[in-house]
Amino acid sequence: MMKKSMCCCSLAALRTHKPLPFPVCISLSVVAAASPRRCLSKSLSSPSSSLNAVLSIAADDYRPPSSFHFGPSLRRGHLPEPPPLSLNHSSEDGDGGVIEKAKFCRVFDVAALRVPVEECAALESHLRGHLLNWPRVRNIARVPGDDLDLEIRRLLREGEGDGGARLDSLAARVDGRADVETAALSPVLYREKLAKEFNCSGFLKFRNLAKLSRPKKKKKKLNSKDGGDLASKNLEKNDSYVVKVIGDEKDKGDLSGLLGEDFKGRRWRGPTRLLLLDEKYAKKGVSELPEAIKAVLNGDTFHSRSSSFELVQCQLALFYDYWSMSELLEALLPEGLIVPTGFETIGHIAHLNLRDEHLPFRKLIAQIVLDKNRPKIQTVVNKMDAIQNEYRTMQLEVLVGNHSLVTTVVENGFRFQVDLGKVYWNSKLATERQRLICSFTRSDVVCDVFSGVGPIAISAARKVKCVFANDLNPNAVEYLERNIVLNKLERKVEVFNMEGRRFIAAMFTTQLRYSITQVVMNLPNDATEFLDAFRGVFRNTPRSARTLPKIHVYGFSKAQNPEYDFQERINVALCAEVVDVEMHRVRLVAPGKWMLCASFILPEDIAFGK
Repeated sequence: MMKKSMCCCSLAALRTHKPLPFPVCISLSVVAAASPRRCLSKSLSSPSSSLNAVLSIAADDYRPPSSFHFGPSLRRGHLPEPPPLSLNHSSEDGDGGVIEKAKFCRVFDVAALRVPVEECAALESHLRGHLLNWPRVRNIARVPGDDLDLEIRRLLREGEGDGGARLDSLAARVDGRADVETAALSPVLYREKLAKEFNCSGFLKFRNLAKLSRPKKKKKKLNSKDGGDLASKNLEKNDSYVVKVIGDEKDKGDLSGLLGEDFKGRRWRGPTRLLLLDEKYAKKGVSELPEAIKAVLNGDTFHSRSSSFELVQCQLALFYDYWSMSELLEALLPEGLIVPTGFETIGHIAHLNLRDEHLPFRKLIAQIVLDKNRPKIQTVVNKMDAIQNEYRTMQLEVLVGNHSLVTTVVENGFRFQVDLGKVYWNSKLATERQRLICSFTRSDVVCDVFSGVGPIAISAARKVKCVFANDLNPNAVEYLERNIVLNKLERKVEVFNMEGRRFIAAMFTTQLRYSITQVVMNLPNDATEFLDAFRGVFRNTPRSARTLPKIHVYGFSKAQNPEYDFQERINVALCAEVVDVEMHRVRLVAPGKWMLCASFILPEDIAFGK
């Protein structure tokens, strides 16, 4: 079956630098496109100024060649045989979905250069374009069993200033001789020697100085069931992948398996590293490698000595921990289903908004989200239905992890305790809250009509003179008072538990210590319906005794022109046309649905009841 696509381009754009990888059929048709005014003032003798070219490409069903596949993928590689014992367990947390981690292990064949440790860094920069360069995989790999024992390294303490002295002392003890330093000097002479070597930086070559000035490191105790010794555990710092040299098991008792056939029967020359080469060089001989790698193997560069380098074949195993969340979901979910890519983080809770087609797989999705975001994420929840109750709380289903919905959120340096089952919180509005607070001044007095647990009221209290915070939900008021104490702002925030209209009337009709200058109405669903409470709030007050407040009201709009629609709703609620309204779009909540913020100074005619 033929697929056709039409595109318009200029004649100059038809010149291609590289041939297309599939057969094409190109047909050009010239269409006159000059405007009538140009035709009157200019003849059509210059076709280059009035011609467009239409390019029609007909291509057969085309699949990219295998050379297009580059980098790690769950669709490539092969499963290990037999699978590693550490991957045979399943990932399951409470009521979460069961994921067999062994099925996500992929093995890739790669070639590598075995080089000495001291020359590894220079060669890595020299061969950068020929190395593996895969994400989350280092181009330099360690060789198990090819490093110094950790106990010996701890005794030598290389690079800490006394490695030479410790090495001499260790050699003397091995030979049966007394410690040179302690045998030669008595405590009195040793103290005088330290006094002579004292300078502004302290005692030089002071025994046990590093041990005295640094805290002791806690040694990890390994149980027998963990398997492996301490050295092998430290070598495997990254559990997401392992590099294995093919043929090491056969020659385990011989140095030739460690350093190649050239080193058979010779003395070990020190630790080595593996420089992982590009995947296309796997299972190829030296004659098929590029000249840069040949030069290193032959010792033609200043980095290398010919007897110290070896080309080896390796297997790179990528485990479950290596793959990203999107790659795992793409492999688990049925083909054609949209992969969920993001979630909202509220403290240690990940909040998902899954579509209906994702619900049968919600446990697996939640388990992968938990696995790939530990330890920051400990609980994964999904919103079951739209917010419809009076307190704006969400109906959440705990999919996996800890079933407690009480968490602590840190935002802009403030700490907020939140119970998602009883109060409302939206971390996506953190930037908008910060923008609003930056518009306040130190002389402002803020009235937060729908405060919730206090993200705006508490953040503004550190900057402004005073804050009056209110919410209808008694649970939100309880957490608001906790958060005020938690952030040490008890003297600057006054809390109320009232209905929105009653709170507005109480704030503007009673005599307060300060005149309110800023009013925040952060209830996007129906905040505009409370604007009628501002009509005539200063009716019985002299004009000179009151300052007209600036109102910040939030709302949703699905109209084609959301700014105009939101402006009209404000005018209807106040029964007057409000001018000089600062309007901006906060965020796109859903396709075609915007959240907006309108800021305006309360008109004098509306405030004084005219």
